[in-house]
Amino acid sequence: MKTTAFTKFHIANGAKMAEFAGYNMPIEFTGINDEHLTVREKAGVFDVSHMGEIWIKGDKALALLQHITTNDVSKLYDGKVQYSCMPNGHGGIVDDILVYRFSAEKYMLCVNAANTEKDWAHICEQAKAFGMEAGRELENASDRICQLAVQGPLAMKIVQKLCDEPVEQMEYYTFRQMKVAGCEAILSITGYTGAGGCEIYLYNDDADRMWEALWRAGEEFGLKNIGLGARDTLRLEKGFCLYGNDINDTTSPIEAGLGWITKFVEGKDFIDRDLLAAQKADGVERKLVGFKMIERGIPRHEYPLADLDGNRIGEVTSGTMSPCLKVGIGLGYVKSEYAKAGTTIAVVIRDRLIKAEVVKYPFV
Repeated sequence: MKTTAFTKFHIANGAKMAEFAGYNMPIEFTGINDEHLTVREKAGVFDVSHMGEIWIKGDKALALLQHITTNDVSKLYDGKVQYSCMPNGHGGIVDDILVYRFSAEKYMLCVNAANTEKDWAHICEQAKAFGMEAGRELENASDRICQLAVQGPLAMKIVQKLCDEPVEQMEYYTFRQMKVAGCEAILSITGYTGAGGCEIYLYNDDADRMWEALWRAGEEFGLKNIGLGARDTLRLEKGFCLYGNDINDTTSPIEAGLGWITKFVEGKDFIDRDLLAAQKADGVERKLVGFKMIERGIPRHEYPLADLDGNRIGEVTSGTMSPCLKVGIGLGYVKSEYAKAGTTIAVVIRDRLIKAEVVKYPFV
C-alpha cells in the first residue's frame, strides 16, 4: 500500500486510516459531520496526493486532447482549467479529469487516483496515432507530485498568507505557477466541495515545508484536517459525480448529465462522437438524477430505486444523510420517464419502499 508525503502527519494527528485507491489515506479525524461543517463554515485541508498528474506536451498535444476528451480543449488559454471526460470507445467513460493549459504545447491532466494507471495506458495507446510516446511527449508524474486541497470560505485568506502576490480574487477554474510558502507550486482554483478554496500541487520534497507553513497560517482561522469521508459528503451535497459510483466504463456522459462537457464542435473528432451525438439527438433510456428523501431513510450505493408500485426503475449510485440538510440525499440512474424534477420515486431499504423526490442538484 502506497503512502503520500503527508501520511506521517495524518497518523500523528490521530486519523482513522484505511486503504483507498492503493494508498493509506485518512478517512476521518474528528468525525465526518464535524469535518463537513468545518469546510462549509470555515476551512479544512485535504490530502489529495493520491490523485494522478499526467503531462502532455509538444505540437500534437492539442490534437491528442481533442481526440481523447469530450470538452473543447481549443477554448482553453494559458492558466485556464477545464473539466472533461475521456470516452472509452464503447459509450462509457474511462475517467473524468481536469485539463490544465500551461501553453499551446504543454498541458497537465489531473486524473482520479484509482484510474491513474488505466488512464495512462489509454492515453499512451491513443497517442501512438499522433506519433507521441511516453518519455518524450507524455509523462506520468503522479509519484513525484503531492497535492493539498484547502477548502472552505476562509481557505483563500489562509493561503494568501503564504503567497507574495494576490490570490484571493483568482477566478474559478484558473491556476498559476507560483511560490507558495517558498515552494514551487501550482495554485489551482477548482475544488470538489463547492465551498470555495484551492488546490496546491507541489513536489514531494517540499511537502514538510508546505504542511508546517499551512498550519501556522491557518491557526487563527480554525483550520482543521479533513478526511475522505467528509470529502464524499461535501461533493454529494453539490451533486458532483464520483468515478466508480456515479460514472464508470458503462455510463455515457449523456446519461450522466455531462452533456455540458460534451462538445460536438466542428473539427473535433473525439472518441465515441457519433454514438454520443446519436444519444443526444434521440435520447437515452436512463438518466442520472438527484433525489431527496421524503420519508425517513438513508440511501446507500447500490440500493434499488423503484416506482411507487415497487417496480424497479434504477439504482442508487451515491447516497448519504446530508450534514447540512439533515435529510437523506442521493444520486442514481432511473428510467428516463422518471427523471423529471418533482417525480416521486422510492428507495428500497430492507425490502421497504421509502419515498423520495427527484430534485435538481446541487442540494445545497
